[in-house]
Amino acid sequence: MIRRRRVVALLVVAAGLAGCGYSLRGNLPAHLRTVAVPVFTNRTSEPAVENFLTSAVVEAFSTNGRLEVVTPETADAILEGEITGYSVESIAFDSRANVRLYRLIVVMNLRFRDVRRNALLFERNGLREQADFRVQGAVSETISREETALRAAAIDIARSVVSFAIERF
Repeated sequence: MIRRRRVVALLVVAAGLAGCGYSLRGNLPAHLRTVAVPVFTNRTSEPAVENFLTSAVVEAFSTNGRLEVVTPETADAILEGEITGYSVESIAFDSRANVRLYRLIVVMNLRFRDVRRNALLFERNGLREQADFRVQGAVSETISREETALRAAAIDIARSVVSFAIERF
């Protein structure tokens, strides 16, 4: 029941963000018009990472416009994800040795299934995606700014995931 509520909540967020947009090309099979993205499984110790990454993937599919995001019960295809690695690395410092640039690295297993034809479209284990982000300000302000920046980095990673899913056709 909780999982279903999460999916519905993600769909509501995706519908609200559907007007933003970038577009990806690809030759998906013609019968694939809808996709479901259940909440990814989190195999890391990072709390709630599955929620913001799944939400970002739903948003990326919605803004892409190639597939409409729906519930799993009505979907033509389902993208399932498992987050197996998550790390934030410091990659640039200022003159006082404060971190100014971070790199978010996410490792995922993805499985894209055609549920109408009961076929595996692709499975990719160990997909590694990364995004860099800046954090400005005092160390005491870093945590809240880092969370905001991590969410933005997740959007970049989600766009890569959707591109990977769609452009393989």
